[in-house]
Amino acid sequence: MYTHYLIIFIVLSLLSIVYIKLADKFNIIDKPNHRSSHTTPTIRGGGILFWLAIIIYFIASDFQYPYFVLGVSLIAIISFVDDIITLSSNLRLPFQFIAIALCLFQLGFETNEILIILPLLIFGVGFINVYNFMDGINGITGLYSIVLLLGLFFINLNENIIDDQLIVCTLLSLIVFGFYNFRKKARMFAGDIGSIAIAVLLFFLGTSFMIEIKAPILLLMVLIYGTDSVLTIGYRKSIGEKISEPHRKHIYQKLVRETKLSHLQVAVFYAIAQAIICVVVYFGYTQPILSQLLIMAVCIITFVLMYIYLFKMIEKKRLLSA
Repeated sequence: MYTHYLIIFIVLSLLSIVYIKLADKFNIIDKPNHRSSHTTPTIRGGGILFWLAIIIYFIASDFQYPYFVLGVSLIAIISFVDDIITLSSNLRLPFQFIAIALCLFQLGFETNEILIILPLLIFGVGFINVYNFMDGINGITGLYSIVLLLGLFFINLNENIIDDQLIVCTLLSLIVFGFYNFRKKARMFAGDIGSIAIAVLLFFLGTSFMIEIKAPILLLMVLIYGTDSVLTIGYRKSIGEKISEPHRKHIYQKLVRETKLSHLQVAVFYAIAQAIICVVVYFGYTQPILSQLLIMAVCIITFVLMYIYLFKMIEKKRLLSA
């Protein structure tokens, strides 16, 4: 088994080198603009490694989870094209719904369960977009995704819900990607193909776990990103900004820009915060429902207050330096 994973790691490492050469040749480069958190041209679309890891798993596992793989492949292809030539959201959105629908079909949902499917579709598409929005600095998507997948992996060791090789293969791709991205000056970015492919995988895994375990505390797995995204959206609406327009108002962006923390320092901060939550979920998912809801309330209130504190601290620092 370990030899099997070593071979996959080597293959992904070689594929990363091939992709870098192709990206250089075909100019798949992210050039910095006024909204960017980086200052030098960087290869984009490196998250193709995550999709390739899923495909490698799919082939090695005798084609497990075909509808999920079809869904993540469709959205990966569209997202990769979007990384090269910006596509309209009107074109991307239908494929996002199709990808989530295929995940739900893989999990056994049927078309007559529309009252269950519709909310899950909306939540799933919202989730993958939130995950994509949070991919703005070096290390954050890779480290955060590693933490989440490890959290799900350890629960899966107890419950045996999903083939754990799917999780491990993706973790290996994140480690390979991290070699190029977990740096002061990243060699490559995940791009939409990376953040959205990982988000679809996490939605598939998370929904699988919710169906089998029926533990609401699993929702805390998206607490850190969720808190930042939801409260940032609320703030932007309060000042009259259009939610659809690009911005740099997430807390992680403010921490880099205003406090001068490095990308990796902020990414590690987010990863550690989510790791703490994953530990809480691991020890809490077997507790009675009422206890889980109480734990969830405490965690949500804690991180909302933390967000408000950080926001006010950063704004005060910005005003003093103006």
